[in-house]
Amino acid sequence: MMIRSTGWLFVMLMAVGHLSLAQSVLNETKVTIQSPDKHITVRFYQKQRAPGKKCMYYQLQYKGKPVIHESALDIQLDNHLSEQAMALKVDRHAKWCENLLVKNISTSSCDTTWTPVYGERAVIRDHYNAATIELVKDDNPIYPLQVQIRVYNEGAAIRYFFPENEKGTYYRIMQEHTEFSVPKGTQAWHTAWAQGAYTLLPLSNWPDESERPLTLQLPDGLYACLAEAGMVDYARTKFKLGTKPYTILTSMYTPADLISPFFTPWRVIMVAEKPGDLITNNDLILNLNAPSRIEDLSWIKPGKIMRVMTQTTKDAKENIDFAAKHGLQYILFDWKWYGPSFTFTSDATKVAIPNFDLPGIIQYGKERGIGVWLYVNLQGLYSQSDSLFAVYNRWGVKGVKFGFVQVGSHRWTTWLEEMFKKSAENHIMVNVHDDWRPTGEQRTWPNLMTAEGIRGNEEMPDATHNTVLPFTRYIAGAADYTICYYDKRIKTTHAHQLALAAIYYSPLQTLYWYDKPAMSNNEPELEFWDHIPVSWDETKVLQGAPGECITTARRKGEEWFVGTITNNQARTMKITFDFLPKGKKYIARLYSDDATVNTPTKVKVEEKSIDASTVLEVKLSPSGGQAIWLKPNMNF
Repeated sequence: MMIRSTGWLFVMLMAVGHLSLAQSVLNETKVTIQSPDKHITVRFYQKQRAPGKKCMYYQLQYKGKPVIHESALDIQLDNHLSEQAMALKVDRHAKWCENLLVKNISTSSCDTTWTPVYGERAVIRDHYNAATIELVKDDNPIYPLQVQIRVYNEGAAIRYFFPENEKGTYYRIMQEHTEFSVPKGTQAWHTAWAQGAYTLLPLSNWPDESERPLTLQLPDGLYACLAEAGMVDYARTKFKLGTKPYTILTSMYTPADLISPFFTPWRVIMVAEKPGDLITNNDLILNLNAPSRIEDLSWIKPGKIMRVMTQTTKDAKENIDFAAKHGLQYILFDWKWYGPSFTFTSDATKVAIPNFDLPGIIQYGKERGIGVWLYVNLQGLYSQSDSLFAVYNRWGVKGVKFGFVQVGSHRWTTWLEEMFKKSAENHIMVNVHDDWRPTGEQRTWPNLMTAEGIRGNEEMPDATHNTVLPFTRYIAGAADYTICYYDKRIKTTHAHQLALAAIYYSPLQTLYWYDKPAMSNNEPELEFWDHIPVSWDETKVLQGAPGECITTARRKGEEWFVGTITNNQARTMKITFDFLPKGKKYIARLYSDDATVNTPTKVKVEEKSIDASTVLEVKLSPSGGQAIWLKPNMNF
């Protein structure tokens, strides 16, 4: 671990004329922070807009190209904070950040690594340069504030910190107005809600606010992503259009009531030359969260899971047998096993359906290496959480799927954080469903395996939507897409669905969501899902663009699993394997759409020899895909 003060090594006073800034810029507040590779530059400064009105701004450039033009940093407080504030006649409706005095600027750098319990890579590097700007309100030390800035090779992050304040501990954050002024012509992949469809829109006339993360296509070919990290004691913040052209603003769902000391969530700006780099750089979100608070991690086991469609003992055992045969680790009993879900009268510690021997099912699964997960709706979690997880732990239940949780407000954010803690104390893993999206909490609570917050196969989206998701929703972290295979409502080919298991990251990967064991004819291509892991040593996005196509390669040990999908259109793609070790031969099992194959799924399985010099031409059907399983050829 290396954390050190760097003086002005990375934070330099900007020379006059270095930026075309107005004369009203306060020179003593100007500071520059660069990423370790010096590709990203962030500048912070204040401007004297009028007497008694000093406002904060920042800019971000990538290799000299503007990504964020001059943009305001502002946070609106209810200033009626204390008796001292009343005595000082502080205007509670004034913009709180309009007259902050910079008292000190300190700098640091960090270069550490940490090992996740599971993830898209085995080791994660946390490498950044940072500046902390210490300010006070109206030159009064009883109201301190810090603006904290970190600049990584992958992007930058900014947050506010309110140090402990004995004379005014209570703060009500009414709204953040962190601004992102982007180049003219920028377009955004907009969705109004966490399970919504995506549309590429200009920065005008949005139908609604947009969810986080928000992926941007800049006119000069760069890609950026605005995200939120560490949102654990605050209100959810989406994005809305500002009044100035090509400006995006943060928009809090509700006020947040806090006691100092406290941090606001990080506002993250990721930058990349290729859209796939936004995906492989998403460790930045995890790095902006606190380390794990769970000491004993041995019980947290990633795995593949299928839902039991008909909840009887007989069907459960058939699902367990199918799961054991096909390399799955868990089964799930979805809603209504304990009665009506949307009522406080149902008891989530009692089975309420006939022919359902839950203790016997759990034991049957245990004997075959298959664990059991249970669905519990918000009402059951809210009313029984003091004892519920302890009961499930005694039963031998491995995890709980949280259903229809409330999201957005400060109250429900902190409640859900408490649920992660309580479940961890009882060795229960978690899957959060419906409209909630993660902001890196998996680092702090690695029992949080996955979350929905995605338009997946419950809605049966088309192939074009599926090509957007890796570059948008999945930047926030693992998602439970609920992949299907046999259901007739699927709007893609079967090879497309196969490939999703390699492209979509989830350490609790749901397969066969709407399927039953009786639907399966043991098709040979199922071996891809049988053997694919859910946690990885290495991940690479080889090619792709949102709304068009993607090829993702993931490694576990010496084996690679590669997934390629296209949108609703047919496409010919070339896959290069230069990521493989030179001089080493691999046996590749290829799973491709082929209408001539005499099975209902129409997937051809073939074998090829592959090495680092191989270039494979892949002809994809409309809404099609291809999956590849690579194993070292021991004969070479």
